[in-house]
Amino acid sequence: MHRFKYVALALAGWLAVAQAQASALEQFKSFVSSTKAARGEFSQRQVKSSTGEAAKVSSAASGTFLFARPGKFIWTYSKPYEQVLQADGEQLFIFDKDLNQVTVKKLGDALGSSPAAILFGSNDLEKNFTLSEAGSKDGLEWLKAVPKAKDTSFELITIGLRNGLPEAMELKDSFGQTSVLAFRKIEKNPPLTATTFKFVMPKGADVFNN
Repeated sequence: MHRFKYVALALAGWLAVAQAQASALEQFKSFVSSTKAARGEFSQRQVKSSTGEAAKVSSAASGTFLFARPGKFIWTYSKPYEQVLQADGEQLFIFDKDLNQVTVKKLGDALGSSPAAILFGSNDLEKNFTLSEAGSKDGLEWLKAVPKAKDTSFELITIGLRNGLPEAMELKDSFGQTSVLAFRKIEKNPPLTATTFKFVMPKGADVFNN
């Protein structure tokens, strides 16, 4: 009995080490295929660098996220100001609480080459991105995603993974600015209802359709 217990513990340890050492691409493809929905917390900073000048780092924004593939998500900023980006698979709603203002956009193909598509889109990532390994840094295995579309505002997206979960994401745009995100407390495949992603229009909100 004890022998089986030790073998099981050894096997569990070996699997944990194997997963930790798996390449970023292997970890990410496994995460995408096994994760239909997830929730967690995030923090975000903007890093702007100009030639010959030290990089400027913004104060951190933070909040929570919830997503379900394909194209459904709720991305909630709680600090430094309250804002909600919510997609129901067809439309994207951007709610600014301070202004009580909602902007409505068609989700459409715009999601395809956007950073949101990496976490919230379909499983067919290689249709819109060229994926490759980007080495190890800060204890994470990094994946590089280059959008195939030329009209996207992002030049490069990198994702840091550990133990099969994304823990960091860096989005570099064509203006020398990088958004640096960190993820924590990720829960895979939480229970959801049919109305989880249905946007409820706030009372008295000004609505703009784009």
